[in-house]
Amino acid sequence: QVQLVESGGGLVQAGGSLRLSCAASGRTFSSYHMGWFRQAPGKEREFVAAIRRSIGTTYYADSVKGRSTISRDNAKNTVYLQMNSLKPEDTAVYYCAAAPLGYDITHDQTYDYWGQGTQVTVSS
Repeated sequence: QVQLVESGGGLVQAGGSLRLSCAASGRTFSSYHMGWFRQAPGKEREFVAAIRRSIGTTYYADSVKGRSTISRDNAKNTVYLQMNSLKPEDTAVYYCAAAPLGYDITHDQTYDYWGQGTQVTVSS
């Protein structure tokens, strides 16, 4: 089992940057695909970015592509989401998730473990 703890959220002005971190427990972090999802008030949870466990292939939602970078540090059991040029529409609770298996890692149903989330608020 994996426990995930997100950090790095906060209030930022439009155009600013944030780096979210997700620390995972356990010794097998490198064997998990990792993803970031977000949920805004009144909206469904949506995919943001994901990174594969071995080859490190990354995937991004169109809404954040070019503005965000997902990365992982297996030695630190941590996955990051660097977000730049933030927009008010990026305001949401951001969740980290882990999946031991799965082909489509852009889909939330692929993931078995979820963190509690961290709030990101972008003011205009």
